[in-house]
Amino acid sequence: MAPDPGRLRLRNSARAVIGVAAAVALAELCGLSLTASITGGLAALLALFTVLDATVRAQRATTALLPLAGFPVLALATTLHGVPLARDAAFLAVVFAGVYARRFGPRGHALGIFGFMMFFVTQFLHAQPGQLPELYAAVGLALLAAGAVRFALWPIERRTPPPAAPPGLPGTGLARPTTRQAFQATAACAFALGIGQALSEDRWYWAVGTAWWIFVNTASRGETLVRGFRRVLGTVLGIAAGLLIAVPLHGTPLPTAVLVAVCVFGIFYTAAPSYSWMMFFVTVMAGLLYGLLGVLHPGLLVLRFQETAIGALGAALAVVIILPVTTHAANDAWIQRALHCVRASTAASLDRLAGNPDADPAPHAAELELLLGRVRMALAPLVHPLSPLRARKARARQVLALLDDCAREVRGLVAVAADPQASHDARLAAACWRVEAAVEALTAPRSTPELTAPVPARPAPAEPALAHLHGIEHALVALAAPLRTDPRAPLVISA
Repeated sequence: MAPDPGRLRLRNSARAVIGVAAAVALAELCGLSLTASITGGLAALLALFTVLDATVRAQRATTALLPLAGFPVLALATTLHGVPLARDAAFLAVVFAGVYARRFGPRGHALGIFGFMMFFVTQFLHAQPGQLPELYAAVGLALLAAGAVRFALWPIERRTPPPAAPPGLPGTGLARPTTRQAFQATAACAFALGIGQALSEDRWYWAVGTAWWIFVNTASRGETLVRGFRRVLGTVLGIAAGLLIAVPLHGTPLPTAVLVAVCVFGIFYTAAPSYSWMMFFVTVMAGLLYGLLGVLHPGLLVLRFQETAIGALGAALAVVIILPVTTHAANDAWIQRALHCVRASTAASLDRLAGNPDADPAPHAAELELLLGRVRMALAPLVHPLSPLRARKARARQVLALLDDCAREVRGLVAVAADPQASHDARLAAACWRVEAAVEALTAPRSTPELTAPVPARPAPAEPALAHLHGIEHALVALAAPLRTDPRAPLVISA
């Protein structure tokens, strides 16, 4: 039910199913083993999921570079398969390098994830050194299949870069977000690896994978703790579904393949709005793959939950003890970035209504949806049902509600601006100026005087563009109460 501007999530999800299916089919047609086919399918999924550059050209370059990150890691992981101490040390080194690479933007982020997951996949499938050539072949074929689907069969130009690190959290050395997270993630994975191996010598890697993924796209201590909770919740729900679905199938090929395709679609479609639902589909898919490998039983799913809990605990301890960052700094940075995007959307819409054919507010509206997702993630610790901070919880809820109002009005304004029959009302410029002034007041230093201009009454429905602008203005002026007053004081909402 989450907003999907331009049906981007729907299109990406459908394309992912086609890309992963093509990769697996190509591996099977080439006569590769089941282990290689699964590796290829996961490589295609990762290529389609993690490559998030702003343009198709940049996406092509990043996809072409994935083997440079994945092939050496595959060789390292399979070669050290029978040497546990060296394998564990190498895995932790890959963890550190993969997180540290995020400082290089979306490309480094994608290469780091791909490298880590190639090591993880070899543990998941217990790949041996003799299987390395066909693993290379499977990954190469998968990237070709995924690339063909993504760039030839069904290209989707994003035009909007995904939100990366919050602009308000600069730093050097250990204060740099990527460096800090690299140490945190490595410590968390080391804890998960040690305790996970004590619990199971064969399936310990689930604990490491949990700790790793909890640190993806988080910027503060609170975000990481909530993400860990949601991962455990999604895993529990997925295990329950696996007991009802995956176990009775016993790896029957056709229904298993269909359900894996459903899970791939679910992973892509729910990733942005709900981490818990994404983990539900990941867990069900893992159960189905274990069924194909012939090792699935209820006890294995229970072990999956235990290893997930260990990984989440390791992540929680790491962010609390090692170089912790409070939630407030990340919150403020993401909210300000979203507000500036609201202003850019309204300005572009006004230019479009004024007759400028080059003005396109749609990318700004799409970026706003992405930014609101990061705002929700940043504020999740404050609005969580278990949060004891009642005043801050009330403020965070009001901020989310008002930003959602802004996004809804922006979507309506963009739709009106796209109508070639829409006219340019002389009052639009004044309304747009007031929106800009409201954003300036909300993002300026605290010492800046507040915006006190009265908000005019909402216009009649016959003036849709003006009505949307006034709706944005109302929401921005109302944001002054939760954003510009002491967060510990009781929230007073004026009538």
